[in-house]
Amino acid sequence: MRKTEILTVERPAIGEAYYDIRHRSGLRVLVYPKEGFQSTYAVMGTRYGSIDQTFQRSDEETTCTVPAGIAHYLEHKLFESEDGDAFARFAKTGASANAYTSFDSTCYLFSCTGQAEENLAILLDFVQHPYFTDQTVQKEQGIIGQEIRMYEDDPQWRLLFNLLGAMYRYHPVKEDIAGSIDSIAQITPDLLYRCYHTFYNLHNMVLTVAGNIRVETVLAVCDQYCQPGEEQSVHRVFREEPAGVSRHFVEQTLPVSMPLFELGIKQEMGPMEESDTKTEAAMEVLLEILSSDASPLFRKLLDEGLINESTFGAERFEGSGYASVLFSGESRDPKRAASEILQAIAVLKEKGIDEEEFRRAKKAVYGRNISGLNSAEGIANGLVAMTLSGRELFSYFDALVALTQEDVTQCLRRCLIKNQEVLSVIWPQEPGQEQ
Repeated sequence: MRKTEILTVERPAIGEAYYDIRHRSGLRVLVYPKEGFQSTYAVMGTRYGSIDQTFQRSDEETTCTVPAGIAHYLEHKLFESEDGDAFARFAKTGASANAYTSFDSTCYLFSCTGQAEENLAILLDFVQHPYFTDQTVQKEQGIIGQEIRMYEDDPQWRLLFNLLGAMYRYHPVKEDIAGSIDSIAQITPDLLYRCYHTFYNLHNMVLTVAGNIRVETVLAVCDQYCQPGEEQSVHRVFREEPAGVSRHFVEQTLPVSMPLFELGIKQEMGPMEESDTKTEAAMEVLLEILSSDASPLFRKLLDEGLINESTFGAERFEGSGYASVLFSGESRDPKRAASEILQAIAVLKEKGIDEEEFRRAKKAVYGRNISGLNSAEGIANGLVAMTLSGRELFSYFDALVALTQEDVTQCLRRCLIKNQEVLSVIWPQEPGQEQ
């Protein structure tokens, strides 16, 4: 039988450390005790998201394709059991529980200020005991159908997925995480069990716990609820994505008071390629230089009334086989705002990155990430996201420290490529106007 292995991951320079445990069951467990914290935050995640629609298990010879939205559907159904609802079990201990499905992962979580051991037991118990019947699956189709219709009218949601639909021709990242009314109608208990037993193998999962917790407590609960299972891997299959974007502009009208815009710049990637830690660090510093509230671009957009201070922002959007940089906000003139952003990128490429500005941005990004270690929620979510993408939390700090001006310059030229942009706009709907 495999033995549990415990490693201590520490960075004395910042006074932080956590435990990286390879549990005998195959589950990866990361425990980050924080002295003086009153709350505990835990996340159990699996590398299974909405884009994982075609896959092949290591113990099978053929691929399997499932309906869009099944990962999200499975997240909803997993809280139910023959004995009741997991939310009700958490409520009895005073814990707050939730779950979410993203493009690349599904996570279940709770936060509490007491009875952490009992809550951890509930989490490990219900995630490992699926219960699906024809009746409960059919009932959920109506509930998720309502959720899908609600998101069809959500301006921010439509802004993003209209953009992704114009940016990608085949990659499933362009499809709604919840699927469609037609796709969820195809979901059966057998399909749910098949996907569960494929992706909810403990070898494909991670548990992170941060805050007011002892590593011995977490280990004791894992020893009780996590039993060794057969290791298997999953090969995800994606259709080859052509170079370039499908359309450079997409628009829709919805009931909003001010036009919304999202400008995305696509980065070409291989079918399974993901960004590395160094690229992620360089991009965060680059966006601090380019579009933070201390940047010339931000000041110009604000002074000319093209954005408002509270809604404008930029972020890196990436996962398996997809990556882009997104700039978004409200604007009375979205096309001009997008033009100014693209012009600022072109000027930065031409003039180069100022050394003093690089140092300021690097210091700001490092400080922001360090301050995130004061939140149990931020730590637990950061650990699970990093681990499921094959990275390590402290290595990101190392990458920031080692980052050079040239690294950021290369990121600018490699990731923000001309003619790879898509502008998505939501216009205000006139009275009586149809969407």
